[in-house]
Amino acid sequence: MNNYKTYLDVIRHRAFADETAEKGITFIQSASEVNSLSYRQLFDLSLKTLKSFQEKGFKQGDTLVLFLNDNQQFLQAFWACLLGGIVPVPVAVGISDEHRAKLLKIVKRFDNPWLWVDEKSAQLLWRYVDEQDLDGEYRSLKSQTLLCDRFVVSEELADPAELDEDDVAFIQFSSGSTRDPKGVVLTHKNLITTNVAIGERYAYTEADSSLSWMPLTHDMGLIGFHLNMLVFGMSQALMPTDMFSRRPLLWLKKASELGSTVLNSPNFGFKHALKLYDKKSMADDELDLSAVRVISNGAEPISIALCHEFNEKMARHGLSSTAILPSYGLAEAALAVCLWPAGKAFEAVSVKRDNLLAGSPVVFVEPESEGAVSFAVEGKPVRDCQVRIGDSNGHDLGEGVVGEILIKGLNVTSGYYKEEAANANLFTADGFLGTGDLGFLHKGELVVTGRLKDIIFVSGQNYYPHDLENMVLELPDMELGKVVACGARPNDASEDDILVCILYRGDVQEFVGIAQEVKSHINAYAGIEVSHVLPVQRIPKTTSGKVQRRFFVGAYLQGDFDDVIADLNAYSNEVTESDFSSENYDKYQLLIANSCENTLPEKQLGLEDNFFDIGMSSLEMAQIHEQIETAYPGMVDIMDVFDHPSIKALSAFLASKDDS
Repeated sequence: MNNYKTYLDVIRHRAFADETAEKGITFIQSASEVNSLSYRQLFDLSLKTLKSFQEKGFKQGDTLVLFLNDNQQFLQAFWACLLGGIVPVPVAVGISDEHRAKLLKIVKRFDNPWLWVDEKSAQLLWRYVDEQDLDGEYRSLKSQTLLCDRFVVSEELADPAELDEDDVAFIQFSSGSTRDPKGVVLTHKNLITTNVAIGERYAYTEADSSLSWMPLTHDMGLIGFHLNMLVFGMSQALMPTDMFSRRPLLWLKKASELGSTVLNSPNFGFKHALKLYDKKSMADDELDLSAVRVISNGAEPISIALCHEFNEKMARHGLSSTAILPSYGLAEAALAVCLWPAGKAFEAVSVKRDNLLAGSPVVFVEPESEGAVSFAVEGKPVRDCQVRIGDSNGHDLGEGVVGEILIKGLNVTSGYYKEEAANANLFTADGFLGTGDLGFLHKGELVVTGRLKDIIFVSGQNYYPHDLENMVLELPDMELGKVVACGARPNDASEDDILVCILYRGDVQEFVGIAQEVKSHINAYAGIEVSHVLPVQRIPKTTSGKVQRRFFVGAYLQGDFDDVIADLNAYSNEVTESDFSSENYDKYQLLIANSCENTLPEKQLGLEDNFFDIGMSSLEMAQIHEQIETAYPGMVDIMDVFDHPSIKALSAFLASKDDS
């Protein structure tokens, strides 16, 4: 590996080096269809695209917001930006107006930005702008929108810009709060430092090859499973995230088919794949995972039980017991902070739950002890990155004491884009950045235990409690100060249970309608499923008026809400239960009803039951779409399922398409 300074150095070397010029990217389009782009072809395409950008008026230092899901079209523009000194800003497209609102919030941070988007996403965006009466505010953006599916690429190659390692490579906006996203500024030096460190810890070579379904708008997908591969001269395969949502086992089948050695998945990815795997009867030789030596598991607290379950079930397909490697990182560190080393089975420690407050020395116990909680050990800091466990003033607490995880190094950002107030307090006096996460060091290795700010973590994304609370407050009769959202993680669960607690002193049976309305609204707006909406008698606050969310989390984990949850479920079943056999289904209704039953066998739906009302998640709706797609290819888009969220509405839509 060369001593790269910028990504121009990286791609130029990979494009012209004899051993890597023909290596490149495999874009998985379906189970049987792929597109390939060598690193030499990527280099040429990017320079031609840059030439077209320049002809449209782009200048070095301009901003291009990338708002699309197609991996190949994304990388075409992303690399054109890198080579031309234009700053790309990836933003997740998502399925709801919340994502479009986030995009518009981000756009407002920049002076005269450009937008790279596909035609369908653009139509939905401008429809949202019209509905919100924002056309005047975003007229200039509309005029600087480039539709990637209509974009004409120049036949000429642009001259790359003169770049420095301290130049901004791109800006990664947080995947957390959609109402106040912060842009992490990442330089070429930050990113190449982290890429080199990851590759060293995982012992990458040019003989390795990767496969990822993570979106390129996410730092794990873009930094860890695209840029990293170029730095080490590895071949890579990219699978659309929505394809993984619909067909999670295709991820494993493609790894088998391609002989991939490096994969990644957070908890929810393992859980999603295993759910379908358990329904299938796969022969031992149907998958060959013997080549896989790295499956990095990061982006959320690690579920030890889920990792063991995945290892045990995939062992019959040749997966090594040392393949899963816990990791800890964040965008502010250009991804990597601590990684478990390749070739060594991951380890866990068990400590007393009562000793996990900030400033408390941990007490190690046996896993089966009463009050014990287990955490994965996530390895030592990577090269050029330091980790400190600090108190509220950032002072070093040493080993074995819980505190905030602080980081410092060449991979760490200099700050957030145009966030003067946040940047003023971002670093300690000696240059350490606070992550907001809690943990402790054990034999020099990091153990992550929780979060300082009560962030809720579900399906690979962060959700801030106040975001969900604000969504609930949009409903009639909901009052400020009487709604509390929080995340509670039962011991070794793979993700948080989302709780919404509402101050309510009426009859529990009458609360059922409120609970269903809240679940439906949050699911429709944010695309996530609330575990429980609970009536509570009081909302405890600190003397300064801050809600004590930990009170509800503790009560939930101790079982204090079990009786009321049972009552709510019983009353809810009385309201929503319906009998499939009592309906006279036409062929479309029968297809959709059977798809719902296959996906959610524990729930019964009537013709008019709203998918959001019964708590159907976006992943489950994607699986229903996949079954419809199999029966009627090309007739229904995934967004149509969200726009027609009932058996009756979706079947009518199908019928109208069939008649046209």
